[in-house]
Amino acid sequence: MSGGAVQQLPYWGPVAAVAALAVLAFSAAVADGVMSARAGGMRRGGFAPVAEGARLLRQRRRTTIAADAVLRQVGVAGLVVAAALKVAVLPVGAWVVSDLEVGLVWFNAMDVLVWAFVWLAGWGANSVYPLVGGYRFLALALAYELPLMFALTGPAVAAGSLRMGDIVAAQEGLWFVVWMPVAFLVFVAAVLAFSLQRPFTAPISADLGGGVLAELSGMDRLLLLGGRYSLLAAGSGFAVDLFLGGGSGPWFPDWLWFLAKTVALLWLLVALRRRIPQLRPEQLMAPAWVVGLPLVLVQLLIVSIITIAGRGS
Repeated sequence: MSGGAVQQLPYWGPVAAVAALAVLAFSAAVADGVMSARAGGMRRGGFAPVAEGARLLRQRRRTTIAADAVLRQVGVAGLVVAAALKVAVLPVGAWVVSDLEVGLVWFNAMDVLVWAFVWLAGWGANSVYPLVGGYRFLALALAYELPLMFALTGPAVAAGSLRMGDIVAAQEGLWFVVWMPVAFLVFVAAVLAFSLQRPFTAPISADLGGGVLAELSGMDRLLLLGGRYSLLAAGSGFAVDLFLGGGSGPWFPDWLWFLAKTVALLWLLVALRRRIPQLRPEQLMAPAWVVGLPLVLVQLLIVSIITIAGRGS
């Protein structure tokens, strides 16, 4: 089925979208647990997220002297909120919670909110390691955000629209990943970055005692870890709609194709990030701005020329 026009879900749509996001995020955590267990020579590991979640729910919240509890709570819970707001404009087959005409801009705006949330989680603890971790994430964001913005521009130019449904519909016959491979790779790298996955884990690395995570325990730590997986799941869904044809595919319903592609990409990213070593922000800045940014700009120029030529013929 093709992407086609999308329809807004009724009043229960936001609940269904958040539930689907939670299931996808949990599946990523389970896949991570299984892979970790196999890497350690064990056969099982699928229950590891459940066991860890139960342990954190029983754990007392750690407090620090003169901590700004409000800002810390905003930052800790913000990652989950940002992921939920992102998927509000994400077409799942023929359905979407909110069919915004500027859906792609909305996604990027929510990504910028992640900057603030991670920094607040570090700042609010009033502790050195979390604060340094928060600033590390800002440095990391400077490296990936500009290439990401131009990577998002390619599908918008090709579709002639910022509406997610139009971008999915424009891929009928040829997925954007086929003629925008650089933009796709840059976008996938950005998904790993804004979800704090390797190689972009410097803000929570062991050399900072856990960085942003250093003073978090109990429900706070569970929320932030859940936010990381939620952002990874939301980013995978956007990669499917922006570059992999959305719900297009033979025989099965478009929503099923969308979910199958999202789960496949999500698990692939979980497996991929386990094989990549962590990089510091200064190690990422030069490759991102000297190599990634020019390449994605050339990609955007090619897309613009092809699009203008196609409309003039």
